[in-house]
Amino acid sequence: MKGIERLGLGCMQMNRKNEEKSIRTIHAALDAGITLFNTGEFYQAGESELVVGEALRHVPRDKYFLSVKFGVLPKLDNGQYSLYGLDMNPFNIKAHITYSMTRLGLDYIDLYEPARLDLAFPIEEVVGALSDLVREGYIGHIGLTQIDEETLRRANAVHPIHTVELLYSLADRGYECGMFQTAQQLGVRILTFGVLAHGLINERILESDAAATLPIGIFAPENLAENRKLVQALKEIADRKNTTVSNLALAWVLAKFPYVQSLIGTTSPEHLQDSIEALSIELSEEDVQEIERAFPAEKVKGSGMGDFVCRNGKIVEG
Repeated sequence: MKGIERLGLGCMQMNRKNEEKSIRTIHAALDAGITLFNTGEFYQAGESELVVGEALRHVPRDKYFLSVKFGVLPKLDNGQYSLYGLDMNPFNIKAHITYSMTRLGLDYIDLYEPARLDLAFPIEEVVGALSDLVREGYIGHIGLTQIDEETLRRANAVHPIHTVELLYSLADRGYECGMFQTAQQLGVRILTFGVLAHGLINERILESDAAATLPIGIFAPENLAENRKLVQALKEIADRKNTTVSNLALAWVLAKFPYVQSLIGTTSPEHLQDSIEALSIELSEEDVQEIERAFPAEKVKGSGMGDFVCRNGKIVEG
């Protein structure tokens, strides 16, 4: 996998308030050669799909590949969206995709995937319902998100899995232990998200008044000071490479796993273009090892987004 094909645009933050800028970002991605766009029915409670659909309305359908996640239940919490449960009931999946296709203005979705694992329903039943949608022409391929090796093997035995979407960064490296290898053995593509650890791996976090991207443990006052030391160590390497901390972190993923695609999550054409420049950063094996020594995952203080599954309809930590 080479060049721009290794990058996709994550559309999680796109909504009606930033619609014009988001549409320009999607068009800039297309102009740059990016064809993978990733959204979800629960992103901004459906607004992301509306914006993505508007941006792609007049784009020939064979010029892009659209990935959509489903099943997370959002709620309003003091004016902000939070998550409280999952709905992976195989009986309801046709309703989920109907809402998504309506918001997107499409009659099929290239890659459709459960947002997380719901322990109330065997993965075989979920994938079985999705395979019906493949046969009916509503989806091109089946994907999965944040699952373990055994679940991937069970799912792939029911229907070939096209892509597995995984949280992966210098700060979140658990899937290196076997998941990447299992996916390769099965011929399943890997798409990484959260490459910047939700904003931690960024020069701006070194500023004393830098605002945390998310209210999660890695940004808690008692953890942030230690985590900034790791980012500072990365900055010293980035400075020598004449690049940014964030681009160095993205280049590290691309260099470490040449077969992996990574999402760039942004609503800014300028940020998108800056991230694309990570493709031109050449890292040797020695560089990769130096970066990992500077930012060892085990030294990161606090939790990130964490992972979750669903029990009895409610989200719990996995």
